[in-house]
Amino acid sequence: MSAGSTRQPVRSAAAWQSAEMADPEGWTVHLSDAERAELVDAGRRAHAEGHTPKSLAAQGVRLPLLEEQARLWAGELHSGRGFLLLRSFPVDVLTEPEIELAYVAFGLQLGTPVSQDAQGSLLGHVRDEGAPRTDPSVRLYRTRARQDFHTDGADLVGLLCLQRARAGGESRVASSFAVYNHLLREHPHLLEELYRPLYWDRNDEQGPGEDPFYALAPCQDLDGVPRIFYIGWYIRDAQRHPQVPRLTEAQLEAMAFVEATANNEAFHVEMDFQPGDLQLVNNARILHAREAYEDHDDPARRRHLLRLWLIARHFRAVEDTLRKGIPTTR
Repeated sequence: MSAGSTRQPVRSAAAWQSAEMADPEGWTVHLSDAERAELVDAGRRAHAEGHTPKSLAAQGVRLPLLEEQARLWAGELHSGRGFLLLRSFPVDVLTEPEIELAYVAFGLQLGTPVSQDAQGSLLGHVRDEGAPRTDPSVRLYRTRARQDFHTDGADLVGLLCLQRARAGGESRVASSFAVYNHLLREHPHLLEELYRPLYWDRNDEQGPGEDPFYALAPCQDLDGVPRIFYIGWYIRDAQRHPQVPRLTEAQLEAMAFVEATANNEAFHVEMDFQPGDLQLVNNARILHAREAYEDHDDPARRRHLLRLWLIARHFRAVEDTLRKGIPTTR
């Protein structure tokens, strides 16, 4: 750290490196038979009553067993390592519509679902739709391409695996606090570049009269704690707009260092999702990535995850402008 820097490293259980996470059982939760049964009952009942994910989210639902556990998980997500892997979500005994409703019911124990696109979708279907990414309007989660380390637009992100890929598609998570500390220690002048606004692309999802880009500093301090909000390709995509200032050499170097650090095996852990696995991450503590994958020829067997973005019930992870998802414009 340079003599002129006044920033301090983050001291937190969430500032981990991969060696500290070597035992997966330390961050894995196995749902009990009773908890599974509660989810099965919720999914089937909501489906029988004709609910959609949006109507169920609006009505709300209590799951007493899972609500009690959710308080413990929220504590780990907020004050602990910042991520969890839950196993045995009952995808094996529910139909897909019932799974979706059980998943929303589960999410409601942790927070409020928010929109993931301009259409107001509360559930994101993460799968290859066969559309090549010829421009930023095709979001990367709709392809089988690699997604580098990034954050999403809410306090919490949940990814539930329905089907795994034929090969590849592994999920990786890294501590944004550990990345921050490494940047502060090695290149504090580059860290300062991330505290200044950069320009981000809106993926052609802007509302009427809005610019197709916006300014946001990847690093901000929230309640005295640093927060990294980062999607490198959104920042690079914004360079397609002539009104956006060109990225400087220092800004590009800072972005490259963040990405190189998170991709270093010393800074991340990997998960190979199985059907029924549910990953939860705190967006203010964790950067997550997905490897490229090869899919099955049979459409029914192709990789498919369900994604929830949640405003956390028990804590605030990111500032208000970032925790509410993507505004509905269509």
